[in-house]
Amino acid sequence: MTTVAEILVAADVAAWRRIGLPVDITARAMVGTVCIRFVPPGSVEVPGGSAPGVASWTLAGAPTDATSIDGLSTAHLADHADLPVAHDAAVEPDAVALDVVGFDHLVINTDDLERTCGALEDATGAPLKRVREVGPMRQGFHRLGEVVLEVVTHPQVAAGPATFWGFVINVANLDEVAAWLGPDVVSPPKDAVQPGRRIATFRHEAGLGLPVALMTPGR
Repeated sequence: MTTVAEILVAADVAAWRRIGLPVDITARAMVGTVCIRFVPPGSVEVPGGSAPGVASWTLAGAPTDATSIDGLSTAHLADHADLPVAHDAAVEPDAVALDVVGFDHLVINTDDLERTCGALEDATGAPLKRVREVGPMRQGFHRLGEVVLEVVTHPQVAAGPATFWGFVINVANLDEVAAWLGPDVVSPPKDAVQPGRRIATFRHEAGLGLPVALMTPGR
């Protein structure tokens, strides 16, 4: 089974420590089974011409060795266990730790849902589970281990290859973190699309470099 081993993010790592994500001395943080590795903005190319943001991902156990999946920069490991382990992680001294439960979903933008979902299935073996339509927006869903891939298309997506957009992290203490960070940093928690779950979205002022949301765990 193909899994997501690592996501490479070009962003200010200090901003992520300030929101309570435990990031180690090598600029790595474990979010469930996924390692998020931070590099300085501008040090790597971010697809779509925007920096900071998600630059690439590393897959483990994929049936192919494609280095680009419909434009998504991709590296490979033979096995998830081959990934370097994050150590000595810490948050800012006055931060409330996020108490991460797991990685929920990674959002990918595309101008052609069928093309991108087909490329993902060909490269990973993970089938398209379903398609959801909300007005002019369409969403396709795949699963790679813990991670749900949410592939999104709508009229505002620019023509061209698929690009990484943002992701959602599951936390145990959503209300506590939101109260500590305040409404200028993260939106007040509200009901999510998924029944029985709640979500809060980081504002641009948080300085994370890409769209990020926190969600209560699924049941």
